Amino acid sequence: MEDVLMGVLIPFAGTALGSACVFFMKKGLGAKVQRALTGFASGVMVAASIWSLIIPAMEQTEGIGKLGFLPALIGFWLGILFLLLLDTVIPHLHMNADKAEGPRSRLKKTTMMVLAVTLHNIPEGMAVGVVYAGFVSGHTTITAGGALALALGIAIQNFPEGAIISMPLCAEGKSKGKAFLDGVLSGAVEPAGAVLTILAAEMILPAMPYLLSFAAGAMMYVVVEELIPEMSSGEHSNIGVVMFAAGFTLMMALDVALG
Repeated sequence: MEDVLMGVLIPFAGTALGSACVFFMKKGLGAKVQRALTGFASGVMVAASIWSLIIPAMEQTEGIGKLGFLPALIGFWLGILFLLLLDTVIPHLHMNADKAEGPRSRLKKTTMMVLAVTLHNIPEGMAVGVVYAGFVSGHTTITAGGALALALGIAIQNFPEGAIISMPLCAEGKSKGKAFLDGVLSGAVEPAGAVLTILAAEMILPAMPYLLSFAAGAMMYVVVEELIPEMSSGEHSNIGVVMFAAGFTLMMALDVALG
């Protein structure tokens, strides 16, 4: 059970460490650094979606035969549509960011970014919870190493997210302590969601392939809708592409090595 608790808290630790960057950097993150961190996070999330979520989901339904891909396909699309619905209901970050002018508008943009990151942390927490629920149940192909690999991958992805939240808040006038706390709180939904999912492990076991692929779809939506446009904007977008490849290969290696 200690391994499970550690795995649940690892992604949250990634957010906290990233948020702590506000204590060590005097200026905000430069455009190139943000692009590199966003590209790296994108690569990690794509690899985690494939190796830690979609492939295990399809392995669990191999017995169905030629239609074994169906639960993963359905779950993936449900994850995409769920995030699409949330982005439709909640004011979108890009649309309002382009109109931001002046200190108050910039602060509003930063507040929206905190909301967006917090919102998108929900499927990540769910992904960790679903994987560890599968491991705890003992009835799936998910191993402790595979679950740990996903937790580490999401923690790596959360590090730049924490920094991207706390540092702009500090630049807009918040104290370093409050900016750090806001960054940390944006990741609090992850362990909470993961623990609730694990507690319901026996109930969700029959739907495990759907839930794994649902989390994958939600994470992929975040990558395509939020992260890739961010890493590709402006000049020197090749930095984002290279860091995407670095994040992807690191997460792939972690999952294979630990799984």
